[in-house]
Amino acid sequence: MSHTVPHHDVPVPAGDGSAVPDPPGDTPTGVAPGPSGDALSEAAPGLSDGTSTGAASALPGGALSGYGPAAPAQRGDPGPSASAHRGDPAPGAPYDVLLVGGGIIGLSVAWRAARRGLRVAVVDPAPAGGASHAAAGMLAPVSEVTYTEEPLLRLGLASLARWPAFAAELAEDSGHDLDYRTEGTLDVAFGADDLAALDELATFMGRLGLPFERLTGRECRRLEPMLAPAVRGGLLAPGDAWVDPRRVTRALLAALERLGVTMIAARAAGLEHSGETVTGVRLAPEAPASAPGSGVPETVAFPGSSPGSAETADPPGAASGAAEASPGPFRGSAETAGPPGPASASPGAGPAGRVVPARRVILAAGAWSGAMEGLPPRALPPVRPVKGQIMRLRSPAPILGRCVRGVVHGSSVYLVPRGDGELVVGATQEELGFDTRVTAGGLWELLRDARELVPGVTELEVADVVAGLRPGTPDNLPLVGPAAPPGLSMATGHHRGGVLLAPLTAALLVDEVGDDEGLAALCSPLRFQEQR
Repeated sequence: MSHTVPHHDVPVPAGDGSAVPDPPGDTPTGVAPGPSGDALSEAAPGLSDGTSTGAASALPGGALSGYGPAAPAQRGDPGPSASAHRGDPAPGAPYDVLLVGGGIIGLSVAWRAARRGLRVAVVDPAPAGGASHAAAGMLAPVSEVTYTEEPLLRLGLASLARWPAFAAELAEDSGHDLDYRTEGTLDVAFGADDLAALDELATFMGRLGLPFERLTGRECRRLEPMLAPAVRGGLLAPGDAWVDPRRVTRALLAALERLGVTMIAARAAGLEHSGETVTGVRLAPEAPASAPGSGVPETVAFPGSSPGSAETADPPGAASGAAEASPGPFRGSAETAGPPGPASASPGAGPAGRVVPARRVILAAGAWSGAMEGLPPRALPPVRPVKGQIMRLRSPAPILGRCVRGVVHGSSVYLVPRGDGELVVGATQEELGFDTRVTAGGLWELLRDARELVPGVTELEVADVVAGLRPGTPDNLPLVGPAAPPGLSMATGHHRGGVLLAPLTAALLVDEVGDDEGLAALCSPLRFQEQR
């Protein structure tokens, strides 16, 4: 099984580079052993670092053979396990891959890397929290296409095509149901202006060769009887899909446990270097996640929502009652309009400065990625937090059969059904820094707009409400791939598309995809570093 360790239990080198004796049982139970050696190309041939050549053939099946080192798992085949990892590491040996951030992006990359036989660790005080806990899970590159974001559409379509295999293999590896559904998205219009906008969108989608169906108001209500009578028309994107992100992150954690990935329950204080090369991560002092000033994003669980259950799926470690999601893998406060600041000494805090060594560090810390110490100013990712408030309602049975979107009072609103009767309503977009408060105004706007689309939502039970922080970038494209300095890669800046882009992000970083279409260049972190 995987081993969750507080940071003072992690085998680390001392600040001068000499080895510190590991505590008793220095290899945590179930932690998959990894290779030794200095060169990443030798130790981790399946990990794309942007420099190695010919590495694909070093792994069974080749690095371009889809989603794993072997043929796709058949039903009943548990897939790769910890036994796929290579011989015992020397005490204090670096991990092949160290993820900073345990959201859906970081966990997906960790899973794919571990499946390829690499020794992997994830640093996050509360994995599966943050934006991943808040997300609705729409896999809708077609219905969300805009006229100025064709590069993002290319990434979204490429990742959507990978979701069926990604979901099937994760379900096999974890034994979890992801509630992955493929009935499409219905975008509806109320007035003449809305219909004209849909016509323009249909023309644009047709020019791009994207699948869609233009529907009358009656046809829309035939598909979704709970729609308001005022709906005058719609656009169906039959290729869109959706998934429950909370189920996905639970499944990823279960798969990582089976693969022996180390989960380090701590926050990252900064990067460690040897010369210009990143060689690991320095951990912050321990502090309770709910301590004053810790700034955890707010989740409000209502009576009957059973925090931690399969229905509400609060992240590991969430408290009963008002569940709390992680503010991210960095230290300090995230509640006010500024990035996390230096950690203050607090009762129970562990010693600072411990280092987890790694041959490659992947920064997957979402909205907090720009606060990582140890990066030169030109290399800091230009990521900003974009607040989103979202609501989950509950009914005895689903009231919608597919995702429904619309523009109400100038704001976009969507409703995402779950198989168990849950209905996700979202989401606000607020440029308020690291503010994660759930507000009455935000919830009122969501319910007001959702009621215009589906009047029956006002009769549903409120299950929970949450505010998360999406990691936005200046061009709305993610930052995925090798970055400066050497030894560092990034997997951040996915904004609204983290769930959709998780399979492609993992594939690009773990060298599971040929890049004949130039997708890696579209999201390379170097595009901003070269401008500075």
